[in-house]
Formats: sequence, C-alpha cells, structure tokens
Amino acid sequence: MAGKKPTRDLIGIIWQNFWRSLQPRQFRGTYIGEDYFGNKYYEIPPNPSLGKRKPSRWFVPAEKDAFDQELTAEWEAWLRGRRDDPPTREELVKNLQIMELKKRNAAELEAHYSKEKDAGALPKQVEGETIGTFPKYKEYEINPGKKPLG
Repeated sequence: MAGKKPTRDLIGIIWQNFWRSLQPRQFRGTYIGEDYFGNKYYEIPPNPSLGKRKPSRWFVPAEKDAFDQELTAEWEAWLRGRRDDPPTREELVKNLQIMELKKRNAAELEAHYSKEKDAGALPKQVEGETIGTFPKYKEYEINPGKKPLG
C-alpha cells in the first residue's frame, strides 16, 4: 500500500462543527468611530479559523426611535464592505466642507436664475410648443385610431 487517501468522515465533520458551535463567540464589537450625526460604528473582525471570512459591521443610531437615519457616504461604504478602512475624521470634515460649498453654490445659482426668470429671460412658448418638446406633424396621428390634424 502506497498510502491511504484522506477520506471525509461525515460524523467527524458533524462533531467538529458541533464542538465549534459550543465555543464562546464574540457578541460585542469593537468601537470603530462616530460620524457627525452621532451614529456609532462597531465591528467584529473576521476569524477564518471559525469559518468567518468577512467582518460583521453595524452602527448604533444617535436616536433609537428615528427611522429615517442619515449615514455619511464614507461610513455607509465601510458598513457595506466597499472599503476596508473606516473613514478618518479629516476625510469626513473635508467632504462635509465640500458638501456645504456645493449647497452654497446651488443657492447662489438658484437666486441668479430666479432673477432671470422674473425678468423674462427664459424662452417663451412658440406656437403652442416649448423648446425641447417632440415636434408635431399634420400627417401623423397623435391619438391612435383618430384622424390626423388638418
């Protein structure tokens, strides 16, 4: 005999899985960070020896009764596993400043265009149609089954 091939022992596999299930598990996660809404983020790291290949990540909302929680895009990407490292405080502050700058710019543009609208600078209707609508031709039906215009 050259050597025995290892075989799968079904009862042995069941026993090992049962024994692993009795070992204590980590139920409390490690505190990772907090966002500017007050949500706290936690993680249980992966443990390949127990068959756990991905980390468990979750957050505790600032207000437990509010069902419309807001999450920052950086923390949501970390929660969903699209990024490995949690966002840094500097990254969150920088992106918050960019977001506020965009809001200010949008408000300025809205004020600028509302002045033009009041002044009548926007295009007016041309023969019952506005610019950008689909053209209407006399030989085509508008409502199926009815006679064309003209």
